[in-house]
Amino acid sequence: ARRPAARAGVQAQPPGPGAFDLGSQSERWATFQKRHGLSCEEAARLLLDAYEHRGLVKHTGGCHCGAVRFEVWASAELHVFNCNCSICTKKQNQHFIVPASHFRLLKGADNLTTYTFNTHQAKHTFCKTCGVQSFYIPRSNPDGFGIAPHCLDDGTVEVIVTENFNGKEWEKAVMEHKTIRDMSKP
Repeated sequence: ARRPAARAGVQAQPPGPGAFDLGSQSERWATFQKRHGLSCEEAARLLLDAYEHRGLVKHTGGCHCGAVRFEVWASAELHVFNCNCSICTKKQNQHFIVPASHFRLLKGADNLTTYTFNTHQAKHTFCKTCGVQSFYIPRSNPDGFGIAPHCLDDGTVEVIVTENFNGKEWEKAVMEHKTIRDMSKP
């Protein structure tokens, strides 16, 4: 196949080992990478994230001291739970739930510690330095993450809708709730 001529200053490289031929999109891909200062891997990750998380927004956030940072793909309109169980009441833990595939810890794994109690299903992670819990693994969704909306960086959340959840009667509340157990499903 014939390759299109590159515009001035943009050199479309032939595919290397393990690469693929972008055909008529080669020049466009090279221009995009150069304009945004992205490596091929970074540009591919951006494209794959946009495709896999269509309709969602990439939120970033972390703890107070900055030792823990994460990104999470979720709606710009967050459905936040205000739970009244013993630990959520003490921590004022409001959170929204996402599938594990929508969450990525960017830094700070070595700076996290975990607290569990009672059934030991919920994994309450927090920063060893500042003590902030910016995310955790909820008992209701052990295959997902509960994210604290107040730990997100400014600019990506449009609306927060808060739903009270009766965690004092956890088993009954989870059984009666129509959607909570499915919130960690992709």
